[in-house]
Formats: sequence, C-alpha cells, structure tokens
Amino acid sequence: MRNSKTNELVLTGLFTAIIIIMAFTPLGYIPLVVINATIIHIPVILGSLFCGPKKGAFLGFVFGFTSCLKATIVGGTLSSFVFSPVLAASLVGTSGIFKSLFIAFVPRILVGVIPYFVYIGIKKVLASEKKNLWGTVLNVLMSVFLAFGVYAFLDKMSESLSQAAALGIGIAVGAVVFIVVEAVFIRKSTQVIPFVYAGVAGAMTNTLLVMPMIYIFYKEAYANALSIEPGAVMGVILGVISFNGIIEAIVAAVLVAAIGMVLNKVHRR
Repeated sequence: MRNSKTNELVLTGLFTAIIIIMAFTPLGYIPLVVINATIIHIPVILGSLFCGPKKGAFLGFVFGFTSCLKATIVGGTLSSFVFSPVLAASLVGTSGIFKSLFIAFVPRILVGVIPYFVYIGIKKVLASEKKNLWGTVLNVLMSVFLAFGVYAFLDKMSESLSQAAALGIGIAVGAVVFIVVEAVFIRKSTQVIPFVYAGVAGAMTNTLLVMPMIYIFYKEAYANALSIEPGAVMGVILGVISFNGIIEAIVAAVLVAAIGMVLNKVHRR
C-alpha cells in the first residue's frame, strides 16, 4: 500500500513537471501541416488513469493554471483573453475575471477526471462474457471517428481534393484500421482499447467544454478579436470542434495508448 501511494506521488510529480515544461515550450504542440495539435492534456489523462481521478483533477488544475498564466504573461494569440482573467477584465469588465477562470480551469480539471471513468467502464465491459461483441462495437465507433477525422483533415488541408475524394479516403482509412484492430487486438488482447477511448474522452472533454463556453461567455468579444461577424462565431466554433478537436483526439488516442501500455507493463513489474 505504501509503495503504491509512493508511486502515485512520484508519477503525479513527474506529470506535473511535464505539464509545466510542455506549457511553456514548443513540446506541448505537434505540428500537423495546417494546425498545431495540443498534447499538453496527455500527461493529465495518463495521470488520471494511473493515479486516480483526484490526482488527475489536480493535474488538470495545473494544466489550467499554466494556460491561464501563459495567456496572461505571454499572450500571443488574438483570443488569449479567453483564458486570462486579467486580459478579459480589461476587455469586458469584472465579469471577465470569472468567465476566463471558469474556462481555463473547469474543463481542464475534468480532463483529469472523465478519462478515468471511461477507462474503468470500458475495461469492465471488455471483461464481460460478451467481450468480443463489445470490442467490435467499440472498434466500429473508433473507426468511424477516425474516418471523419481524416476526412476533416484532408478537406481543410487540400484544395485539390474534392469532398467526395476526402470522404472516400477517410472511409478507406477507417476500414483498414477496423480490420487491423479487429484482427490484432479484439481477438488477442483488448488491453489497448480502454487507453484509446480514455485518450479520446480526455481530448474531447477539453474541446467540447472550452469551445461552447467561449461562445456562451464571449461571443461578441471573440467575434471582435477574430474580425468576424457575431453570427459567424458558431461556424468557427463548430469548425474548431470538427477539425482541431478530432485531430487532437486522434493524436491523444495514439499517444495515451502507446505510453499507457508501456506504463502499464512497468506498473505491473
């Protein structure tokens, strides 16, 4: 018991250091031609899975604090005020302090909580008598999600590809992944599947909470910052969710699964 608690504290400290380093260096982002995929939430998700939801929430708080601090001190983007209570207060008044703190902290704290329960829930499902059936269902969902992500990426990145061609490539990639995962993991081992869904859940928790909150709290200010009409903000929000959000979720799924499997082996030893 004492060794387990010690390991959790060591991992929590390690993940905290990684979050801080990633937040203030380019290491927190992966360049993907047309966007930079945020991966700062990866250590938060892993911390949740290996140290529990309480320590995961703490790591999420650290993530939120670094984003708040960076937005305030460094800035760098037109919408930095969204995460900075100081900038928001100067822009929209006192209410901006609470709105920006809410956006900066609440989604990030939940990134350290929700993946844990998704991971545990899927592990229980895959441990049931209908393991193969549930594994196939989850594989279908994952493949569809991946297909849509590839389609969104190609549709925005390439001007030479038609939407039909981008959709066809996305479907083909999703089908190949389905066949490979079905053959390699579902029939032989389902250990990787919970990690994949935990990664997706963590990344989408961040995106699906932050972006709608920006719309609710800062519709007018966000439109002014981007020099667009307020009526166009919803389109921008949906674009970020359907493109950036899905790409980041796919990246999170891959990294959480890869790192998680390694940490799982080390933890067992």
